[in-house]
Amino acid sequence: MAKQSGTARRRDDESVPTRAVDSMFWFVRFAEFEILFILFFVIAFIIFKDLVSPLFNSFFISN
Repeated sequence: MAKQSGTARRRDDESVPTRAVDSMFWFVRFAEFEILFILFFVIAFIIFKDLVSPLFNSFFISN
């Protein structure tokens, strides 16, 4: 009988919530760069929007 190793083998002694949490952590580790990349742009957009909005408001009102 061949022995499987790593996360590919299905462990029957673990509960369903434990396997769900493990798979969620696997996905976060797998997509860590993409998650951080999108999060960086979302935070930069929120900060930039708050910094620039007074400039645009004064520009449009001063006409």
